[in-house]
This record gives sequence, structure tokens and C-alpha cells, in this order.
Amino acid sequence: MRVLPEVLIDRVLEKLELSGRPEPTLEGLRTVYSAWCRQVPFDNIRKLIHVRRRDPGPLPGDDAGDFFGGWTRYGAGGTCWAGNGALCALLGSLGFTASRAVATMLVAPNLPPNHGSTMVRFDGRRYLVDASILHAEPLLLDESLDERAPAAAAPPAWSAVCSFRDGHWYVRWRPLHKPQGIDCRIDRFDADANAFRQQHEQSRGWSPFNYELHARINRGTSVIGTAFGQRVEFDARGQVAQHRLQANDRVRFLVDEIGIHEELAAMVPPDLPTPSPP
Repeated sequence: MRVLPEVLIDRVLEKLELSGRPEPTLEGLRTVYSAWCRQVPFDNIRKLIHVRRRDPGPLPGDDAGDFFGGWTRYGAGGTCWAGNGALCALLGSLGFTASRAVATMLVAPNLPPNHGSTMVRFDGRRYLVDASILHAEPLLLDESLDERAPAAAAPPAWSAVCSFRDGHWYVRWRPLHKPQGIDCRIDRFDADANAFRQQHEQSRGWSPFNYELHARINRGTSVIGTAFGQRVEFDARGQVAQHRLQANDRVRFLVDEIGIHEELAAMVPPDLPTPSPP
């Protein structure tokens, strides 16, 4: 795994509001991942601008340096392949045994893998830290347990539950546009950067994140974000509140609530209806 430059690591840790370099321990992982979930949104802002311009260059955030450059300058994160690739690179650079995982968001039956995630190992145990789901606490994948909640005190807003069945790990979580929850199935634990890059590039032709604005971040004990033109919030009790974002509200929402620089927020193109996959 390519190690990030020291100056970039320091800049990222500073923006994560971490006072020092965390040790590569489970407690250090909790510190980094919790800060990531509060500071780095899952969003398709830069990708949406890129594909709408028909820019033939690499997709934004495909390289970890580009991802962190966009985040430190504009506050924007990325979609799963970009965000988890960057998180994995950061953790590896900090001394954690981190690897990329390939998974499937089961929004429909019999889908091919469509999601990138991040795993960290300690003493033979795997922990999931996903830069898209943003479950705040590392999830232990222990096959001796039928289910494992992320933490006893985890707010319902972002709680996720793991279960092992049919030879795979599944994570039950709540997307903003499907608050009833969906399963994410972990298919591979050993993907490399090239596999992520190929999957990312394949999403250029069609992806649910190529047409309409999506964003998600943890705030306090709530999750806030936008999906399909709605501002959505899961509160500390897990209750859902949503209302439509009018055109004039969208930039202010991105700037004031998600933390996106106004220059970039103003460049986000209008939503287009998402077509059916090819």
C-alpha cells in the first residue's frame, strides 16, 4: 500500500480535529473513524460535477491524494470507491493493517458487487470501518457471534448490525432514502487499489450517484444529509424527518450543514431523474 506523504497526513489529521497521531490500536482506530464520520461526508458532489461535464479524466477522489486535496480545500468527500480508498490509505499510512473490501448493497436481488468498504485487522479479528455507511464505531466481524451491534451506546441514528449467514457477512444499515434499512453483503476482504479503480471507472456510465445530489454526515447524535431532493435527518431516537430542498436552499444546506465550500456548492448541477440501470 502506498504511504501518504507526511505533510498530507498531518494536514488530514488537523482537519479531522485530532490533536496528535493516533496509535495503530483498536482505541486509535475508534478515534480516527469517529472523527472521520463527523468530518468527512459521504457525497457525490465532485463526481456529479465531473460526469455532468463529460470530463474524460480520472474520476474525482480515485487517488487518495486527490480525495484529500478536495476534502481539505472544499470539504467534499466522495462516493464509496473514492472515500473508502482514501480511508484505507490513511489508516495504512498510520500503521494500521487496513485493506479494501468489495461488497454489494442489496437494493435488489442478484446484483453484482457495487460497493467498496474498508477492513482493519487486530490479532486475527476483522473490523469494518465504512466511509459511506458512517456507523461511527468499528464493527467487529466475529463468526462466533450471530449478531454484533456497533456499541451499546450507539445512537439509533447511525447504528448498524452485522450478521454472518450463507458464508458472508451482512451489515444492516439505514440509507437516507431507505430508512427501513437494507443489507450490505461483504464479498471480498482482499481487494487492491486497482480493483477499486476499475469498479469506480465502471460507475462512470451509470450509477445512482451520477444524476442526483447525495450527501450524508454525522452531526452530534444525528445523521443529516440529502437524497433525491430531500433533506433527511435521523435523530437521536432514530426518527426520520424530511422535507424537499428547493433550488435556493440547496447551496445553503451544503455550505451551512454539510460543510462544503460555497465555491464548490454553487457548481453542483441540478438534479436529473435517475434512469433505470442498463
